[in-house]
Amino acid sequence: MKVLLVEDDPSLREGMGELLSELAEVRMVGQIAPALEALQEERFELVLTDLRIAGNAQGGRTIVEAAQQRLQPVAIVSAATAEEMTKLLLPFQADAMLTKPFQLEDILVLVERFLALRTEAERLAPRPPDGQAWAELSPGVQVSPAPSAQGPAWLRLAAGACHTWTPRAGGEGVLVLEGDIELGGERQPAPSYFFLSARGPREVRTGAGCLAVSLALSR
Repeated sequence: MKVLLVEDDPSLREGMGELLSELAEVRMVGQIAPALEALQEERFELVLTDLRIAGNAQGGRTIVEAAQQRLQPVAIVSAATAEEMTKLLLPFQADAMLTKPFQLEDILVLVERFLALRTEAERLAPRPPDGQAWAELSPGVQVSPAPSAQGPAWLRLAAGACHTWTPRAGGEGVLVLEGDIELGGERQPAPSYFFLSARGPREVRTGAGCLAVSLALSR
């Protein structure tokens, strides 16, 4: 699994990178442009960024926008207050926030929450629900169990079907197990993993049909 770390302070970047390398492969950058390049080149289970990058107060917002457009979760780490972070990021919203200074355990717990989504989805992948456990929401759209705030949720789409997906509070990680899902103009073929931020309903569709499992981000 991979984490993208965007931090313009070299000593802090190296220290955080070394710490996080115990959990995942870490790609470290210190400027906005290489961060955007990294988001185009790779997929990450988490993007971890400062709010102000090289003096640019909009740097974190730029990273949040780019990451969420590519369906990758992003957490802000900043000395700003939660209220300041929220205001500067509008109309976007980070998937998590951590205020500096922080304890080492705090950032490890934050990263582990996101990595755990994919780990658990991959654990569940070989055991989809049996036929009687599925409920039909609309023609070509089946779910199991009925939508809820907790636990894994399974989605099955017939070829050519479309579905309005409302992410659960906090967002959710999604693993495509069979076929493909198209979301925001980007096709996610199996075995793609992506993150749906809690930004309201999304229109998803499939050409070949799909089977996917999703898990809500723990709070």
